[in-house]
Amino acid sequence: MKGKLILEDGSVFTGDLLSEKTATGEVVFNTGMTGYQEILTDPSYCSQIITLTYPLIGNYGTANKFNQSRKCFARGFIIGELCESGSNWQKENELSDFLNDNGISCLYNVDTRALTRRLRSAGTMKGIIVAENASAEECKKLMAVPFDRQTVTKVTTPEKYVLEGNGLHITAMDFGVKRNMLESLHARGCKVTVVPAHTSAKTILDLNPDGIFLSNGPGDPKDVPEIIAVIKQLIGKKPIFGICLGHQLIALACGADTYKLKFGHRGSNQPVKDLRTGRVYISSQNHGYAVDEASLQNLPFSITHISMNDGTVEGMQHNTLPLFSVQYHPEASPGPDDNTYLFDEFCTMMKKGAI
Repeated sequence: MKGKLILEDGSVFTGDLLSEKTATGEVVFNTGMTGYQEILTDPSYCSQIITLTYPLIGNYGTANKFNQSRKCFARGFIIGELCESGSNWQKENELSDFLNDNGISCLYNVDTRALTRRLRSAGTMKGIIVAENASAEECKKLMAVPFDRQTVTKVTTPEKYVLEGNGLHITAMDFGVKRNMLESLHARGCKVTVVPAHTSAKTILDLNPDGIFLSNGPGDPKDVPEIIAVIKQLIGKKPIFGICLGHQLIALACGADTYKLKFGHRGSNQPVKDLRTGRVYISSQNHGYAVDEASLQNLPFSITHISMNDGTVEGMQHNTLPLFSVQYHPEASPGPDDNTYLFDEFCTMMKKGAI
């Protein structure tokens, strides 16, 4: 079946539809060469239509072990060439079956190079995936669907759960956490208690953790003022490590500001410099917002990491409190594991004792 992607600026990109399912969402692009299943199951893509710049997708199939959350929260998937028969010793299903089973609208045989160039020049924007012969009325109705502002509520765990361990005890606030972030902490012997995003500060502190982890997640950090209020109550009580959305929420809780990037950072090949050592790491990233560097100038924070592509803030640390955060995903999945040292730094911070 022939289909098309229509952007809100009127641009149209044609291709083939895997199913008749339509989609509405923010159209973004990811520059990673592998890891399509981890990308699709990353809750930070909630309500978005994902374009992959790498041309051939699906060539190693899918397997449940690579899922990063309980389900796919993305709305749509746009790719160049869809491989019909993947080859990998771990393969359980084809990508096409995975997409259909998860109800994700997929448009393939698309000129993703032209689409990415459009998004880079104009910025990310709303788009719809429809059949080629969709009526003007249907397209207008789909385009009128507003952006979802309750994405964190949709992706967070509905109830508390525990990854048992004999070491340090961490309470993780789940804003849309990827499974491998939790496993990276658990692999260091930590007991990890995962709580829903809107858990109160009192409930978290009553668990008496050695540290608090603020996870990645989707959406504009300013859409969750109630969570920012909770983080304000937690700062100074326990060592805290924030990643991605958690990083942005820490900034807002401390009086800094955030802003939306033109087309975001999404991919497993993003260079980041650790200003403390001068070393450059390749990182996995997925975010559309960033911390405003100027807003940190009069606050007790030091910038620890920057993007080598555009100089934006990628990490910060409080000057007196055991509190630090990074904008990218140190656990990868997909991507390199260059940055797992940050989990070790968090463990070292917790071992120094309670505040």
